Amino acid sequence: MKITDIRTIQLSYRAANPSMSAASFNATRNALIVEIETDAGLTGIAEAGSAGGPPASTAAVIEHELKPLLIGQDPLKIEYLWQLMFGRSRQHGRRGIVMHAISGIDIALWDIAGKAAGMPLYRLFGAFTDQVEVYASGGFYQRGKDLDGLTREAESYVERGFRAMKMKIGRYDFTGTNFRRLLNQPELCVVTPEEDIARVAAVRKALGPNRRLMADANCVWSPATAIKMGKALEPYDLFWLEEPVATDDVDGSAEVARALAISIAGYETEVGLFGYRELITRGAIDIAQPDLVWSGGFTECRKIAALAQAHNMTLSPHCFSSALLFVAALHFAASSPNVVMVEWDQTEHGLRTELLNEPFDYDGAGMMRVPEGPGLGVTLNRDTLEKYRVR
Repeated sequence: MKITDIRTIQLSYRAANPSMSAASFNATRNALIVEIETDAGLTGIAEAGSAGGPPASTAAVIEHELKPLLIGQDPLKIEYLWQLMFGRSRQHGRRGIVMHAISGIDIALWDIAGKAAGMPLYRLFGAFTDQVEVYASGGFYQRGKDLDGLTREAESYVERGFRAMKMKIGRYDFTGTNFRRLLNQPELCVVTPEEDIARVAAVRKALGPNRRLMADANCVWSPATAIKMGKALEPYDLFWLEEPVATDDVDGSAEVARALAISIAGYETEVGLFGYRELITRGAIDIAQPDLVWSGGFTECRKIAALAQAHNMTLSPHCFSSALLFVAALHFAASSPNVVMVEWDQTEHGLRTELLNEPFDYDGAGMMRVPEGPGLGVTLNRDTLEKYRVR
C-alpha cells in the first residue's frame, strides 16, 4: 500500500456571541482537515492544528513541505514517517506550525492503519476501556453573561449528568504579565480578582460538593499572582488549576505547584515529548494536558502518556477544536491507563456539532463511548465541509 495524495480543507465557523478566556477572544473557530489517500482505496482523515493562527499556514506546510516526503511511502510505517517529517524539518520545526502539520498527518495515517486492520484505533493501540469520562468545558466570559448566567450554565451541566466542569478565570487588568493586552479585544469582560473568586464560588455552589471543578487561567499570571489567587481559591476545592503561568516559565510553574494544595494541570501550549519531559521531570505539573493536533498526533502523545505514567502522573488531553479532534482524543484516552478525563467543549461551535455523520454516544452520566468503527470510526459530513469551507 502506498500514499497517493494528501489534501487539506480549511474550515471556519463564526460564533454569534464570542467567548473569552483570560487570553483569548474566540469569535472565529477554525479547523484544518487532512485527507490522505492510498492506492488500496483507503483514505485517512484527521484534523491538523492551527492553534489560533490561520489554517492556511499549516496547510502550506502540509502541502508544500511534508506531502512531497510522503507520496509513494507505505502509510503503515507510521513511526518512520513521523521521524522523517520531524527530522527533515528540525532546523525550522520541532514546535509550532510544523508540529501541528505533523500531528494531523500522523492521526490520518493511524486512521488508515485502523481501517486496514478493521479495528477501532483504541483497540489497535491495546484498549484499556471502551468508554471515557468527559467534562464540560465552558464557563467562559461572554458579553451578557453575568453571575446568574454563569450559575445557570453550571446547573445545566449538572442536569445533563456531567461529573466535572471547567471554567475560565483571570481576565482582569493586573495579572503580573501583559499577555492579555496583546490579544484581540482585551477591554471586554474584564473583572476583578474578587469578582473571579465570586464566579468560582457560584459555580462550586451550583455543582455541589461531589462534582469536580477546574479553573483555567490560560498562562496570563506571574508565579506570585498565581500563588496568591490559588490560595484564595483553595476553599472551593478545585480539582486542578490549569496553565497558571507562561508555558515557557517551567521554574515558575514548579514554584506554583510547590506552593499550592491544588493540582497544577498543563500545558496544552507545550508540544512534543521533549517539551513534556521538562514539565514532568522538573515538577512543573501534576496533570499533563497534551493536545493531539498540536503535540505530534497519536505517535508522540502516546509517548508523552508513557512518560507521565513512569512518573505516576495522570493525563487529561486538551481538546478544544473540531469533532475530529474530540474523537481522536477519545481513542487516545481509552487506550491510555493514566488518562482521567477528556475535555468536551460546550461553547457554540458548528465544527463540533455538525462535522460528523455519526452522533456522539454520550450516556447522560458523564461517560462517552468510543466509536467502534475501523480507524477513528467516523465519517465527514460533506455538506458541512462545503458550508464552512474557506473559499
